[in-house]
Order: sequence, then C-alpha cells, then structure tokens
Amino acid sequence: MAQKEIMEQQDIRKLDVTKLHPLSPEVISRQPTINIGLIGHVAHGKTTLVRAISGIQTTRFKCELERNITVKLGYANAKIYKCEDESCPQPFCYMSYGSGKEDNPPCDVPGFRNCKMKLLRHISFVDCPGHEILMTRMLSGATVMDAAFLLIAANESCPQPQTIEHLSAVDILKLQNLIVLQNKVDTIQEHQARKQYKAIREFLKGTVAQDAPVVPVSSQLNYNIDAVCEYITKIPIPKRDFVSPPHMVVVRSFDVNKPGCGINDMKGGVVGGTITKGVLKVNQIVELRPGIIEKNADGKTICKPIYSRIMSLFAEQNKLQFAVPGSLIGVGTSMDPALSRSDMLVGQVLGDIGTLPEVYIKLKIRKIKLLHRLVGVEKNDFGKQVSNLLKGEVLMLNILSMTIGAQIITVRKNSATLQLTAPICTAVAEKVVLSRRVGGHWRLIGWGEIEDGVALDVQTIPAEMFS
Repeated sequence: MAQKEIMEQQDIRKLDVTKLHPLSPEVISRQPTINIGLIGHVAHGKTTLVRAISGIQTTRFKCELERNITVKLGYANAKIYKCEDESCPQPFCYMSYGSGKEDNPPCDVPGFRNCKMKLLRHISFVDCPGHEILMTRMLSGATVMDAAFLLIAANESCPQPQTIEHLSAVDILKLQNLIVLQNKVDTIQEHQARKQYKAIREFLKGTVAQDAPVVPVSSQLNYNIDAVCEYITKIPIPKRDFVSPPHMVVVRSFDVNKPGCGINDMKGGVVGGTITKGVLKVNQIVELRPGIIEKNADGKTICKPIYSRIMSLFAEQNKLQFAVPGSLIGVGTSMDPALSRSDMLVGQVLGDIGTLPEVYIKLKIRKIKLLHRLVGVEKNDFGKQVSNLLKGEVLMLNILSMTIGAQIITVRKNSATLQLTAPICTAVAEKVVLSRRVGGHWRLIGWGEIEDGVALDVQTIPAEMFS
C-alpha cells in the first residue's frame, strides 16, 4: 500500500507552526515525538527489547555484530496503538508496530479482529551502549532522552556496575520518566524472580527511579511487551517549542554515496539528530556551527560555519515536508558529502542562519557537583571517594551530543575554568557532565552548567546572499 494512502499528508504551504502539537495527526503519523532511551549494563537485553517493540535491529555495524554488543548509539522508531473497543482486554489491547505502519490497523486480539486500533504514541528509541568503555557515548544519547527504560537482567545479581553508572547519569540529567524492566525472566524460576524484584526495589531506593514501575519481561520471547506498550502510553507528552527558530543537535553524520557513484547521481551530506526547538522545512537554508575548524598563519583557531540547503527530511523511511522536535531526524543537505562522512559533524548544531549560539574554546563551569563515590568501576575501585578537581587535570566533558576533552585552568569551590581541545557551539546555562580517567577508562564524576566562556570569531555570511 502506498505511503500516501496510509499516513496523514504534510503540506508545507498550509503549515502553521502555532497550531502544531506533538499529537497533531500530520505530525504523529509520520515522525516520533518522544525519545525513549535504553540504559543498563552490557548484555542485559536493550537491543533485543527495541527489536521486540519496533521490529528493528539497531546493531548494524560489523564490530557490533561480531561482538554482539552495541558500540554506537542505535536508533529505531515505533508506533504504539490501542484497540478502539474498550471491552478489548488489557494489556492485550495494546500493540506496537514499525514507524511505517498505517494509522488505524485492525486489532489482532481474537474476538476483536473487526475492530480498528488507534495510534496513541509515535516513539523513537535511543539504544545506548552498556559496556564500561563506551560510557561517553551513553552520555551523548542521554542528552536527547525524554524518558528511559532501565533494563536489569533477571539472571544476574543487581546492581551491576554500569546499571549504577547509567542510573547516576540520568539522575544528573534530571530525567523523570523512568520504567524499570526486569528482563530475561524466562531464564529463571518464579521464586528467583521475586527475590530479584526485592533486590531491584532496594537498589532503586533514594534514586530518581525510586517510584518507577518494575515490569517483568522477556524481550526474546516477546513476553509482557504489550504491558510495556501500555506504560509507554502513560509517559507524559513533553512540552515542545514549535515557534522559535529551529535548532538541531547532530548525533550522526554520513555520506550516502556508494563508491563509483557518478557526479550526476551524487547526493549531498546527511546529518541525523534531534530537533530541540522549532521546525525544519524542506528547501530551508541552514547553518552548521562550529563548521570547518582551521588555524590561520598565526596559529589562531578560526571557525567557518557550513551553509547548506535542506534537500530532504526523513524519519526512518517516512518522508517529511517538515520536521518537529521529538525524534531522530535524517536531514539530506546540499553540502559536500566529504564533510559529513564517518560522523565528522557529530556535536555540531544546525539551525537558521544567524540564530545559533556562540562557539567557545574556553568555558567557565558553575554549580559543579561531584559524586560522593565512584560508580560503575571494578570491585577494587568501587566505593572510592571522588577527589576534588585539580588545576592542570584533564577531563572529558559531555555537552549535548558533543564529547570533548578539556584541561582545568583554574578551580574554585564550585566552579572551574577549562580550556577545550576543540571549539564547541553551545549556550550559557547548558548542562555539562564531567568524567575523569580512572583505571584506564573515563568515569562519571559529576556535573555543572556553563556560566560563561571565551568565544571565537565566526566567519559569517549574510542570510540575504541565499535568498
């Protein structure tokens, strides 16, 4: 069936952003409006759960398939439906399909197959790596989450090191909507599952997930997935800003052209990311900052923003005329594809010309709070106190989707000035997550927010030149 027959149409000529809502038919039909993160220890079933709900395998790279773990951030979209007949039994009346499914499919519950289902949510999953050495990538994914599933394997003791570290990270980022999934319950006896449930509840005490529901599931056997779908529909719709100039945080970038592609068939670079505010439209002229970073003859760092036209917008395979905040969006541009290959533009910010934040090379961080003890480390380091920041120390910073090194220049009680290893486009009051090298790996130690910084001169081009 053609896409135009099963989904609401988007007409950019009739677009009125003041009337848009995350549940507007022309929006929810084609793109997700809620980001849900998958967090937890390595091999606890995050990727398998995404596949059970969306039908999509998020591990696609050779290194991931060989090792059977998530290495890069994975993304998948899904639609959540409920049978329109109120007498359809719960939770069987809830169902999930891929993003390309029609808006009113038939119910497949026996006795209700003549009924239609109603589209309630269109969600985007952010599948985060669980391995300890990939913590910085998990933090990059956490910045775009509206809610999260914390997966805990029923056949292992609770908590595991990265279970603690991931939960600490979402606690820092003030993520309120959490659902805990006790996965792999098919591999243990009932009394063991009940015992581990008590251990999970004990672990969650005093954390941001203290009152979160704990749902037993088997992602491999699709057990209780309908109950998970029901909980997804209870996640509050996030407030979105459709009116402001658009800003998109880039989390992926690539070149879609195959080797040997002819010049006439070549397509521009593609960036993928989450729109934090505003609406992007096809044929719109946009700016990417910091853009191309160079040094002049005097050794001074200069930034040349990348200016480009939006040629296409996609949410997975769903073609869009406009895109709103709330999911991973693929933006096809007219830029040289050499600029976007191999995630070279990750951490950059895309938006209207002249509306993007400053580009900083030095940052002053305020309201710094350090964790009391190290989390997510080996047993011999577990429970060690987090020492104070030191002048000259090198840290890893996570700001939005950007992971960047920084050296401490000055330290005061709750603030520090840091010299960045590369320029970053960001705004005052943006949250900064701090990691320190411990035992050969970067470990989460605290957080703060940007107070001020030293901005670079950015070579700009008047917007009138593109009109």
